[in-house]
Amino acid sequence: MSTVGESARKGGFFGHPRGVGYIVFTEAWERFSFYGMQGLLVLYMAGYLFQAEAAQNVVGFETMRATIEAVTGPLSPQALATQVFGIYIGLVYFVPVFGGLLGDRVLGRTRAVLLGAAAMALGHFLLAFEASFVFALLAIITGSGLLKGNLAAQVGALYERDDPRRDAGYSLYVVSINVGATIAPLVCGTLGEIYGWHYGFGAAGVGMLVGIVVYLKGRAHLPADELAKDRGQDRHLRAGEGRIVWTIVVVLAITALFWTAQTQVWNTYPLWVRDRVDRAVLDATVPVTWFQSLDTLAVLLFAPVVLWLWRRQRAAGSEPGDLGKLAIGCLIFACACAWLSGAEWASGGEAVAIGWPLLFHGICAWGYLYVGPVALALVSRAAPLSVNAMMVGAYYVAIFVGSIASGWLGRFYETLSPAMFWAAHAAIVSTGALLLLLGRGRLARGMALDAEAGEQRAAGASVRQPA
Repeated sequence: MSTVGESARKGGFFGHPRGVGYIVFTEAWERFSFYGMQGLLVLYMAGYLFQAEAAQNVVGFETMRATIEAVTGPLSPQALATQVFGIYIGLVYFVPVFGGLLGDRVLGRTRAVLLGAAAMALGHFLLAFEASFVFALLAIITGSGLLKGNLAAQVGALYERDDPRRDAGYSLYVVSINVGATIAPLVCGTLGEIYGWHYGFGAAGVGMLVGIVVYLKGRAHLPADELAKDRGQDRHLRAGEGRIVWTIVVVLAITALFWTAQTQVWNTYPLWVRDRVDRAVLDATVPVTWFQSLDTLAVLLFAPVVLWLWRRQRAAGSEPGDLGKLAIGCLIFACACAWLSGAEWASGGEAVAIGWPLLFHGICAWGYLYVGPVALALVSRAAPLSVNAMMVGAYYVAIFVGSIASGWLGRFYETLSPAMFWAAHAAIVSTGALLLLLGRGRLARGMALDAEAGEQRAAGASVRQPA
């Protein structure tokens, strides 16, 4: 029996349910706050907060440092910053598994989203004070855990499972992520780098409050909260669904290799830009955080091109299936990392010309578009209903693993040459592409993607109704 109300089936937002519009704008503001803070975080830690004079003001700093160094050994302030960033981002993308479970079975998704947004807003404002830094990160981690999986799952809940608009709805959702992430470093990053770190963090908190207002305004158009037991579903998977869940886990584990490299764009990459790129343009110096805006701006610019390409391929019967797209995305991102390595070789030890990172972000965008939205829509459709939000949350576990790995790898930025550092990341993400290409038939069968398993076709499997 359908769990989607009649109002949800009516088009009111570019041919989609009206609730999609409210979720899209909520997510845009949530991403504004999240990426506004994230763009500043590693620069703030490495360049200021973790230096001896400022670190003594942070409550719990020595405990945090001792805990990390018990595993890693002694770390410089910069290496500690990349480790903390990796752990923080990893946890941000891990706890949505539990947040999704709470939304599915205890709180309901709407309540979980609101509680999560409130916790994130609190965390961003706490970042404005040095002493509360550790507590701020904990608040953002907790809030993100409640919000991420549940808000993404609400997009899917606005459609019937066989509604052809579902994938396009997720495309709109991903676009909103990139709109917020593009604007955030320009606003929060500029405030933080030029006028003071705390102004940037405060602006991020304001953005989260705006997102809460938008979400509350659209509550009447959101899918009704139905806990699994209220939908007539018990806590156990049906026959055959366990295999689907485990196959999804395997696919997400492989994509973690992609996220290991991609997360460095927000972790070690800003330090590379700060140290190695000639950012002088006329009489001004381009802020480091603006390069991260380019990363998400490139996604927005190239998304229509990629979606047009998929339409053409679909019409010709040659569109790759979901797993094929994931493999292609990994290969493209490997080329992006190799491009940075090439930039170092070409520079001959001098400052890298600004054109190299500019083109890097264009290559990254193509790789991301073949992995991020495709994997999210695949999980949403393939996961059993009784654990759907939890499995959407599990999508973020791949980013958790990649983030932890990127933090660990960040320490080698100070010991390896930059060229070797980025070449290593190219090798890592290339391995993910190889695993997907070799195993896509078996993986497709495990997730009951019959069309892709049979002839490696996209029909019935790809993100194929682009907005």
